[in-house]
Amino acid sequence: MLGRKSAGATQVQPTAPVPAQTIRFSTPVVETPGIVVVAGFLWRLVRLLVMLPLRFPVAVATAGASALLAYLVGWLGLAVAWTLADVALLVWWRRWPESFKARLARRALAAWRWLWIYRRHWQPVLVVSGLAESYLERQYLPQIRGVTCSAWADRVRVKLVAGTAPAEFEQRVAELAHGFGAPSCRVEVRGARDLVLEFPRRDMLAEQIDALPVPDSPHGIDLAALPVGRCEDGQPWRLRLHGTHVLTVGVTGAGKGSVLWSAVRAMTPAIRAGTAEVWAIDPKRMELSFGRDLFARYADAAEDAVDLLEAAVAAMQERAERYAGRKRVHVPSVRDPFVVVVLDEVAFLTAYHPDRDIRRRAENAIATLTSQGRSVGFCVLAALQDPRKEVLNLRNLFPDKIALRLDEASQVDMVLGEGARDRGADAHLISPDLPGVAFVKLEGSPVPVRVRAAFVTDGDIDYMAGERAAAGVMG
Repeated sequence: MLGRKSAGATQVQPTAPVPAQTIRFSTPVVETPGIVVVAGFLWRLVRLLVMLPLRFPVAVATAGASALLAYLVGWLGLAVAWTLADVALLVWWRRWPESFKARLARRALAAWRWLWIYRRHWQPVLVVSGLAESYLERQYLPQIRGVTCSAWADRVRVKLVAGTAPAEFEQRVAELAHGFGAPSCRVEVRGARDLVLEFPRRDMLAEQIDALPVPDSPHGIDLAALPVGRCEDGQPWRLRLHGTHVLTVGVTGAGKGSVLWSAVRAMTPAIRAGTAEVWAIDPKRMELSFGRDLFARYADAAEDAVDLLEAAVAAMQERAERYAGRKRVHVPSVRDPFVVVVLDEVAFLTAYHPDRDIRRRAENAIATLTSQGRSVGFCVLAALQDPRKEVLNLRNLFPDKIALRLDEASQVDMVLGEGARDRGADAHLISPDLPGVAFVKLEGSPVPVRVRAAFVTDGDIDYMAGERAAAGVMG
């Protein structure tokens, strides 16, 4: 029957959801004795009073002397003393401004920025960026050992927590820069658990640099330290050509021409004296052709360019044969001048030219020059737009590299080497309004340096070429 359930049937009773049982363990609360709290406060106060004269000796001495004067001669005498001190400082500032800035102004600025910027925000910035360490429920922070200020940047010296590595800071330079309100951050490792964070306060490279003056005499021209622009700290940027090879990479409009022409301009006295020569290759027929009178040899067509490269290899090998067993160091002279092969748009010869034989010959010649040339006075100064390995697989044969504005973040490490972007070389973030700004990585140094090449105008090039032609006629 429908209304009767079978004897063997089991009736299932609906069940309501039962909340999970919550087990709470009460944590014992131990009240800190008041004497311990007071002792801790007194200890911090005593430590502050002891460290204050060591941390701010000038400020403490000034406050102490002011209090003593007020006690001995009264407030009127203190006002007179302060007036005389202000006059003396004004005279110092007007008469010896650099000494005033180095000995007083920048030290006062460093003390203020240590207190208001870095000490104040140190813990939250490091905790949020993941640079604070925890052990046994205690938090450990790297310690600020000191702050110094230069004309353009703050340098914060840091003592690391034991067991941490500088790489952790190098991987968080963007977080540190934004956390302390700086445009960028660079990390310099000085020793075990000792590093320096460099925070620029202003951009020393924001304004265009005009072509640098060239001395009339070749004496004093150092081909291993040619002035071509300015570094971010305001010091001259000196490009090494003698004894190395240089690869310059940047997108169209990044300023590769500024680097090439600034190097040629700095060599002009040696070119006029015959102790240096420039062999130029310009596939675009635009960048270097304007000053071809400066060059000992010039080529623009692909076949002519490869012939020039192979001629440079032959001259290099002939010189090496003469030097074998007799010389170990090349000294530029009229007989054996220093030869710089300036190669613009190198990818046209190594990757883009349709003739496979042209590509093979060009690559072989460049590889021979860059692997054997620098010891006998041959240098390759090459410019490139695309740094991918399939475009130029000879990047590692260029010891010194210059990264101008790039398209992608991954290209920074392609040009400057692995880890360069972590050390602050943000070449992909360079503004298009700053042509000539670049990051330079030199042989043997892992730290990239931000620089800007001087801008050599068409008029400057025309004047240089005219002087070279006049010198040739007189010779």
